[in-house]
Amino acid sequence: MSHDINGIDPVSLRALLASPVIADDIHEPGVGRGLRDAAVLVPLVVREPGLHVLLTQRTDHLHHHPGQISFPGGRVEDGDASDVETALRETEEEIGLDRRHIEIVGRLPRYHTVTGFAISPVVGVVTPPFDLALDAFEVAEVFEVPLPFLLDPGNREQHAIEYAGVVREYFAMPWQGRFIWGATAGMLVSLADMLARAGK
Repeated sequence: MSHDINGIDPVSLRALLASPVIADDIHEPGVGRGLRDAAVLVPLVVREPGLHVLLTQRTDHLHHHPGQISFPGGRVEDGDASDVETALRETEEEIGLDRRHIEIVGRLPRYHTVTGFAISPVVGVVTPPFDLALDAFEVAEVFEVPLPFLLDPGNREQHAIEYAGVVREYFAMPWQGRFIWGATAGMLVSLADMLARAGK
Protein backbone atom coordinates (compact mmCIF):
# COMPACT_ATOMS: atom_id res chain seq x y z
CA MET A 1 0.00 0.00 0.00
CA SER A 2 1.33 3.42 -0.89
CA HIS A 3 2.06 5.93 1.86
CA ASP A 4 1.00 9.57 1.77
CA ILE A 5 4.34 11.37 2.05
CA ASN A 6 2.53 14.67 2.56
CA GLY A 7 1.21 13.41 5.88
CA ILE A 8 4.41 11.76 7.04
CA ASP A 9 5.24 11.66 10.74
CA PRO A 10 8.40 10.59 12.62
CA VAL A 11 7.18 7.02 13.17
CA SER A 12 6.37 6.36 9.53
CA LEU A 13 9.54 8.18 8.44
CA ARG A 14 11.69 5.81 10.49
CA ALA A 15 9.93 2.82 8.95
CA LEU A 16 10.24 4.10 5.39
CA LEU A 17 13.94 4.99 5.64
CA ALA A 18 14.65 1.62 7.27
CA SER A 19 13.27 -0.13 4.18
CA PRO A 20 15.91 -1.74 1.95
CA VAL A 21 15.93 0.74 -0.91
CA ILE A 22 18.85 0.42 -3.32
CA ALA A 23 20.00 3.80 -4.64
CA ASP A 24 23.14 4.67 -6.55
CA ASP A 25 25.30 7.69 -5.83
CA ILE A 26 24.10 10.87 -7.51
CA HIS A 27 26.58 12.66 -9.79
CA GLU A 28 26.22 16.22 -10.99
CA PRO A 29 27.27 16.70 -14.66
CA GLY A 30 30.99 17.31 -15.07
CA VAL A 31 32.05 15.75 -11.77
CA GLY A 32 35.69 14.64 -11.83
CA ARG A 33 37.87 12.53 -9.57
CA GLY A 34 39.64 13.28 -6.31
CA LEU A 35 36.51 14.37 -4.47
CA ARG A 36 36.71 15.36 -0.82
CA ASP A 37 34.48 13.42 1.57
CA ALA A 38 31.84 15.44 3.39
CA ALA A 39 28.63 14.82 5.32
CA VAL A 40 25.54 16.86 6.05
CA LEU A 41 22.62 16.47 8.41
CA VAL A 42 19.14 16.59 6.89
CA PRO A 43 17.36 17.86 10.03
CA LEU A 44 13.63 17.09 10.17
CA VAL A 45 12.14 19.06 13.05
CA VAL A 46 9.04 17.73 14.81
CA ARG A 47 6.44 20.50 14.63
CA GLU A 48 2.67 20.79 14.61
CA PRO A 49 1.06 19.83 12.30
CA GLY A 50 4.04 18.01 10.75
CA LEU A 51 7.76 17.75 10.10
CA HIS A 52 9.79 20.77 8.96
CA VAL A 53 13.23 20.82 7.31
CA LEU A 54 15.80 23.05 9.00
CA LEU A 55 18.08 24.83 6.51
CA THR A 56 20.93 27.30 6.79
CA GLN A 57 21.78 30.38 4.76
CA ARG A 58 25.54 30.52 4.28
CA THR A 59 27.38 33.82 4.70
CA ASP A 60 28.42 35.70 1.56
CA HIS A 61 32.17 35.63 2.15
CA LEU A 62 32.70 31.85 2.26
CA HIS A 63 34.92 30.26 -0.39
CA HIS A 64 32.56 27.34 -1.10
CA HIS A 65 28.90 28.08 -1.98
CA PRO A 66 28.75 31.62 -0.53
CA GLY A 67 25.26 32.84 0.27
CA GLN A 68 23.62 29.58 -0.69
CA ILE A 69 21.02 27.62 1.24
CA SER A 70 22.34 24.34 2.58
CA PHE A 71 22.13 21.67 5.23
CA PRO A 72 24.49 21.92 8.21
CA GLY A 73 27.60 19.89 7.49
CA GLY A 74 31.12 19.92 6.14
CA ARG A 75 34.28 17.99 5.40
CA VAL A 76 35.09 14.68 7.04
CA GLU A 77 37.99 15.14 9.46
CA ASP A 78 40.54 12.52 10.52
CA GLY A 79 39.04 12.20 14.00
CA ASP A 80 35.52 11.49 12.75
CA ALA A 81 34.51 7.87 13.28
CA SER A 82 31.76 7.94 10.63
CA ASP A 83 29.71 10.14 8.35
CA VAL A 84 27.14 10.38 11.15
CA GLU A 85 29.81 11.77 13.47
CA THR A 86 30.85 14.31 10.84
CA ALA A 87 27.26 15.46 10.33
CA LEU A 88 26.56 15.76 14.06
CA ARG A 89 29.87 17.52 14.80
CA GLU A 90 29.45 20.01 11.98
CA THR A 91 25.85 20.69 13.01
CA GLU A 92 26.96 21.47 16.55
CA GLU A 93 29.76 23.72 15.29
CA GLU A 94 27.69 25.60 12.69
CA ILE A 95 24.35 26.14 14.42
CA GLY A 96 24.82 24.94 18.00
CA LEU A 97 22.21 22.17 17.76
CA ASP A 98 23.14 19.62 20.42
CA ARG A 99 23.14 16.01 19.25
CA ARG A 100 21.01 14.90 22.18
CA HIS A 101 18.03 16.39 20.32
CA ILE A 102 18.74 14.37 17.15
CA GLU A 103 17.74 10.80 16.31
CA ILE A 104 19.45 9.45 13.18
CA VAL A 105 16.84 7.59 11.12
CA GLY A 106 18.55 6.91 7.78
CA ARG A 107 20.83 7.98 4.96
CA LEU A 108 20.33 9.26 1.44
CA PRO A 109 22.46 8.40 -1.62
CA ARG A 110 25.87 10.05 -1.63
CA TYR A 111 25.84 13.21 -3.70
CA HIS A 112 28.89 14.05 -5.86
CA THR A 113 29.17 17.75 -6.65
CA VAL A 114 30.92 19.52 -9.48
CA THR A 115 32.61 21.70 -6.85
CA GLY A 116 34.61 18.69 -5.63
CA PHE A 117 32.74 17.02 -2.77
CA ALA A 118 31.27 13.56 -2.20
CA ILE A 119 28.54 14.33 0.33
CA SER A 120 26.91 11.74 2.61
CA PRO A 121 23.46 13.03 3.65
CA VAL A 122 22.38 11.75 7.09
CA VAL A 123 18.70 12.12 7.99
CA GLY A 124 17.86 13.01 11.58
CA VAL A 125 14.63 13.70 13.44
CA VAL A 126 15.06 16.75 15.70
CA THR A 127 12.87 17.01 18.79
CA PRO A 128 12.18 20.46 20.32
CA PRO A 129 12.69 22.35 22.47
CA PHE A 130 16.27 23.16 21.52
CA ASP A 131 18.52 26.21 21.42
CA LEU A 132 20.66 27.33 18.49
CA ALA A 133 23.89 29.32 18.50
CA LEU A 134 24.98 30.22 14.97
CA ASP A 135 28.62 30.41 13.90
CA ALA A 136 28.50 33.96 12.54
CA PHE A 137 31.44 33.32 10.20
CA GLU A 138 29.68 30.48 8.34
CA VAL A 139 25.94 30.88 8.90
CA ALA A 140 23.91 34.02 8.24
CA GLU A 141 20.59 32.56 9.41
CA VAL A 142 18.54 29.39 9.80
CA PHE A 143 14.94 28.81 8.80
CA GLU A 144 12.45 25.96 8.45
CA VAL A 145 10.31 24.77 5.53
CA PRO A 146 7.41 22.31 5.86
CA LEU A 147 8.54 18.90 4.62
CA PRO A 148 5.41 18.31 2.47
CA PHE A 149 6.21 21.46 0.47
CA LEU A 150 9.71 20.18 -0.34
CA LEU A 151 8.50 16.66 -1.19
CA ASP A 152 5.84 17.89 -3.62
CA PRO A 153 7.08 17.66 -7.26
CA GLY A 154 4.76 20.54 -8.11
CA ASN A 155 7.01 22.89 -6.09
CA ARG A 156 10.16 22.07 -8.07
CA GLU A 157 11.67 24.01 -10.92
CA GLN A 158 14.38 22.80 -13.30
CA HIS A 159 17.10 25.17 -14.46
CA ALA A 160 20.32 24.92 -16.42
CA ILE A 161 23.65 26.72 -16.11
CA GLU A 162 27.02 26.33 -17.80
CA TYR A 163 29.82 25.56 -15.32
CA ALA A 164 33.40 24.82 -16.42
CA GLY A 165 32.22 24.27 -19.97
CA VAL A 166 29.51 21.77 -19.03
CA VAL A 167 25.79 22.51 -19.10
CA ARG A 168 24.43 21.50 -15.73
CA GLU A 169 20.75 20.98 -15.02
CA TYR A 170 19.59 21.39 -11.44
CA PHE A 171 16.48 21.50 -9.29
CA ALA A 172 15.27 24.59 -7.47
CA MET A 173 12.54 25.15 -4.90
CA PRO A 174 11.56 28.78 -4.31
CA TRP A 175 10.25 29.38 -0.80
CA GLN A 176 9.08 32.73 0.57
CA GLY A 177 11.67 34.77 -1.29
CA ARG A 178 14.45 32.21 -0.85
CA PHE A 179 15.91 30.01 -3.59
CA ILE A 180 16.76 26.45 -2.55
CA TRP A 181 18.79 24.93 -5.38
CA GLY A 182 21.78 22.84 -6.42
CA ALA A 183 23.00 20.02 -4.20
CA THR A 184 20.58 20.89 -1.39
CA ALA A 185 17.57 20.69 -3.71
CA GLY A 186 19.00 17.55 -5.31
CA MET A 187 19.26 15.80 -1.95
CA LEU A 188 15.70 16.82 -1.08
CA VAL A 189 14.52 15.30 -4.37
CA SER A 190 16.38 12.08 -3.55
CA LEU A 191 14.66 12.05 -0.14
CA ALA A 192 11.27 12.42 -1.84
CA ASP A 193 12.13 9.66 -4.32
CA MET A 194 13.28 7.28 -1.57
CA LEU A 195 10.17 7.86 0.51
CA ALA A 196 7.91 7.43 -2.51
CA ARG A 197 9.60 4.14 -3.53
CA ALA A 198 9.67 2.77 -0.01
CA GLY A 199 6.01 3.61 0.53
CA LYS A 200 4.74 1.64 -2.45
